[in-house]
Amino acid sequence: MKTNFKKKGENSLRVIPLGGLNEIGKNMTVLEYKDEILIIDCGLSFPDDEMYGIDIVLPDFTYLIKNASKIKGIVITHGHEDHIGGIPFFLKHINVPIYGTRLPLGLIGNKLKEHRLTANLNVIKAGDTFKLGCFKVETIRTTHSIVDSICLSIETPVGVVFHTGDFKIDYTPLDGEPIDFHRLAEIGKKGVLLMLADSTNAIRAGFTASEKIVGKALESIFRDSTTRIIVATFSSNVHRVQRIVDNAVMFDRRVAISGRSMVNVVNLAMELGYLKIPAGVLIDINKIRGIPDKNIVIVTTGSQGEPMAALSRMAAGDHKAIQIKKGDMVILSSSPIPGNEKTVSNIVNKLFEKGAQVIYSDIADIHVSGHACEEELKLMHVLIKPKFFMPVHGEYRHLMAHAAIAENLGQKPENVFILNNGKVLNLTANSAFITHEDIPSEPVLVDGLGVGDVGNIVLRDRKLLSESGLIIVVAAIDRATGEICSGPDIISRGFVYVRENEDLIEEARVVVCKALDKCVDGNIREWNALKSAVRDSLRSFIYEKTKRSPVILPIFLEV
Repeated sequence: MKTNFKKKGENSLRVIPLGGLNEIGKNMTVLEYKDEILIIDCGLSFPDDEMYGIDIVLPDFTYLIKNASKIKGIVITHGHEDHIGGIPFFLKHINVPIYGTRLPLGLIGNKLKEHRLTANLNVIKAGDTFKLGCFKVETIRTTHSIVDSICLSIETPVGVVFHTGDFKIDYTPLDGEPIDFHRLAEIGKKGVLLMLADSTNAIRAGFTASEKIVGKALESIFRDSTTRIIVATFSSNVHRVQRIVDNAVMFDRRVAISGRSMVNVVNLAMELGYLKIPAGVLIDINKIRGIPDKNIVIVTTGSQGEPMAALSRMAAGDHKAIQIKKGDMVILSSSPIPGNEKTVSNIVNKLFEKGAQVIYSDIADIHVSGHACEEELKLMHVLIKPKFFMPVHGEYRHLMAHAAIAENLGQKPENVFILNNGKVLNLTANSAFITHEDIPSEPVLVDGLGVGDVGNIVLRDRKLLSESGLIIVVAAIDRATGEICSGPDIISRGFVYVRENEDLIEEARVVVCKALDKCVDGNIREWNALKSAVRDSLRSFIYEKTKRSPVILPIFLEV
């Protein structure tokens, strides 16, 4: 891998990833030439286990806000949250034109309504060519786990940049529109300066199975089942939902939809003609009581075990319309996203406890990935034949595996670049190198209505509170003499149960009193010094007695 750093070029193309590298999520890539910027995607990611209380994670928009006048537009490759979820937050800073196919723009439109925003949305389709400043963008049809996905061939002043978007090579997609190999070959023949390619499944050998495999597995399950069927899948996977509907029609079942995102996507996909449901098949989730179990299918969100999703509420017995009962057939038509395995496992166990039969990807072919495996990545490299290559969309191990694939196909190691978010790849027609720059790219955390106001220090405190609890010391002190007028009182939250540990709490009070008396004897009156003395003494005492380190918060009232 080439890792040497050189100075910034003046008449060169700058490729700046603001998200999507060394992670799965918040994909956002910037192409900059002189005073013009083109943005590819604007996604979000979901918090990991260490991000206590965080709702979502966004890319850092600081550099783009600073250079807002240069931005010509955002081009969207497809409608998954990790590619469009950050757009409402971005538009609150900068209102720029957005270009995408019909389904992604429809999903973006729904988000903008929720945020009470308007935007300049421009519908494009596969095969279109349009100009944004010095960038000439061509869109090419590709296949993924969501319809209306495209890859991008972008003519820049220094050469062609090809971005695969998220893709897999499905020769038999349900909509009958496979990836446009002919056009890809033509683009590769003309010459591509740089390719940025999806690396999610680079560590997996072979090929990704076709969506038709799932259809056959579902058909077998539907044929043999005489009970109620509940299928949990990604709301964005319109092809999967269509296959579920087709099987429901085949075996005389009505279809009910549960989960806000599933309802929104199904309605939008029907409106745009991507989802075809015969009249009379769809039924309101609140009106299924009178229908025999053998004649109903429920399509729901929650395949990743999300706490507030419909399937999780069903498993917990909190769903208003659906109660899991013995004999229900529950199908998790997805694979756990890395990090979600335990959560999904907990949901499966709860469903089994309620008497349901649960089928998941480990025991049946009810899910296929939307990302290319090793052999498909090889085919893309052979078709595009880029001079330089930059793996994107993956954790570090995925990027490294993809780089190795490229080198095994004959790509020169010095022409393969593995970047971190915020680094800059500088391109001319004949050279590529990483500059010394560090563009701001730290994750921006969203907690409720607060965007970016929770940082590492707050997260550290939340982690400490979750692990060891909180002790609050309250006392009223005469500021002039330093004498304790009232207290100290010890309040514990998440540390110990006070009623069962009265001796420990009383000993802690004595420790606090001694620390304050020592300050008085030493003529220490400064408020912060008093608090520090109490905090240090109590921390040592608590650790000696319990081997735990709770957060200690002294509160002194001046009298």
